[in-house]
Amino acid sequence: MTSASDALPDPGSRSASGERSQSRYDLASGIGCYVLWGGLSILFMALAAHGAGPGEILASRCLWSLPWAFGILMLTRSGGEVLGIVRTPRTLAWLTASATLVSVNWAMFIWASTSGHKLDASLAYYINPLLNMGAGALLFRERFSRAGAAAIVLACIGVALQGFAVGHPPWLALALATTFWGYGVLRKQAPAGAQAGLFVECLMLAPLGLAYLAWIGLQGRGHLGAGVPATLLLLATGPATVIPLALFAHAARRLPLSTMGFLQFVMPTALFGIAMATGEPMTWLTAASFLFIWAGVAVFSLGAWRARTPRRQG
Repeated sequence: MTSASDALPDPGSRSASGERSQSRYDLASGIGCYVLWGGLSILFMALAAHGAGPGEILASRCLWSLPWAFGILMLTRSGGEVLGIVRTPRTLAWLTASATLVSVNWAMFIWASTSGHKLDASLAYYINPLLNMGAGALLFRERFSRAGAAAIVLACIGVALQGFAVGHPPWLALALATTFWGYGVLRKQAPAGAQAGLFVECLMLAPLGLAYLAWIGLQGRGHLGAGVPATLLLLATGPATVIPLALFAHAARRLPLSTMGFLQFVMPTALFGIAMATGEPMTWLTAASFLFIWAGVAVFSLGAWRARTPRRQG
């Protein structure tokens, strides 16, 4: 027979179970945002095929993200946080900076996706985890393993080879990596909830998008309403932007930057595959640069796996 105390659930077990469930949700959010971002260039290529330029695509992202961000805000019942953000100049300044960085990153990524530079974008998002690891160690005192250091060295060799391959430093890749790294750091620092902060960022960017779309519409250069496929694709930039960004904003505030860096390897791998499938040129130096970067990924992954695997006793 069991005693009454044996029959009662252990509060500590419930707490541990809840923490594990939350941890799995946080991890799933991080994985989900990078999977969705990995395929985002396909949407931009489809829009370009219908005649939309990078400026129109960017403006559509800025405008149509707002209603979706508002919907997520209502679903998560985070609306009350928005007033607090607006009334706090320091928080508003953090989010203004993060909105600026993410819009610059969007513009460069759209251009890369629609002008045959997806390999550059892939390289950028292989570099970005290294910046995340460095930021985690320097800014947030996260532990910096020997595997992480070795991964950085290998990836730096890869970046140098890429520079030799194109005849100059890979400026586009470095700019993409730096702006997205900066966005992650700012969102981790901003004292704002994930969904409320995202809504405020979209609220800042939407008027700029609306102004640009109105301007090209008056000139007869806009594609919204010009046909069902183009219109639907332009409207799809809203959920395609907000859903992964909401997942990222959630994960970035709860997972270590080093973990976010590890998860991000999903995105550049997808971009690399898309670049190869669409016929972007690959020289032997470019291939060698990616081999060094993939070696860095492998070293980092192995180190992370060993750190998480308990050692056997005896």
